[in-house]
Amino acid sequence: MSPYRVDGRRHDELRPVSLERGVNRYAEGSAIIRWGNTVVHCTASVEDKVPSFRRGLGAGWLTAEYSMLPRATHDRSPRDVQRGRMSGRSSEIQRLIGRSMRAAVDLTLIGERTILIDCDVLQADGGTRTASITCAFVCLVDALRAIFSVNQSRALPLTSQVAAVSVGKVGGAPMLDLCYEEDSHADVDCNVVMTGLGDFVEFQGTGEGGFFSRTELDDMLRLASIGMSSLFSLQRNSLELSPQESILFDELCAK
Repeated sequence: MSPYRVDGRRHDELRPVSLERGVNRYAEGSAIIRWGNTVVHCTASVEDKVPSFRRGLGAGWLTAEYSMLPRATHDRSPRDVQRGRMSGRSSEIQRLIGRSMRAAVDLTLIGERTILIDCDVLQADGGTRTASITCAFVCLVDALRAIFSVNQSRALPLTSQVAAVSVGKVGGAPMLDLCYEEDSHADVDCNVVMTGLGDFVEFQGTGEGGFFSRTELDDMLRLASIGMSSLFSLQRNSLELSPQESILFDELCAK
């Protein structure tokens, strides 16, 4: 079996990934992630109010919205507003993003505020949900910086560093970070959300055209851990951490 894939990568190699922060002048946190040919724009906005079910608790809330722009794929798709309803896929992905980001922050320490994460896919080539989560975390950190900017001596209320990556089995071989062509022919497709300490926030695994053994699952999780290491470093580098923040991130990540 050749160790190389349709785009020339090794089975354990990520596509090129870059993060650019501060792309929106108005949002408290913003970034664009370019992951292979997938491009996602994310923002984090802070509102000084919480939903009714959180009022009076002295704690905040975090929620997320996800959308794919009409020409993000090969064929134009209508906007959700034209359909009159959100697609099931978009609804499922934005709930995943929200759960993943809530795992990264102690909401009891932000006061009665809401952090709203918006993820808009400008171009899709596989892995839009994992790109959204990885980028959203960077935006979340900048939003927390904005909340606590008056008290810079106080550590940010982060509980985890969070990123996500896809793994799968294609042609019988485990692979890291599936592009669209691989994803559309995958025997098994998985999305893994992990913390810097190696714990799982979520694992979504499906035998699309077959099944996978425990050994294959272990192989895919090993590949996911390899990819996560690079993604966590990318997040840290893009955030330009202060010395105090570096200490916090060291505590949030496995040595």
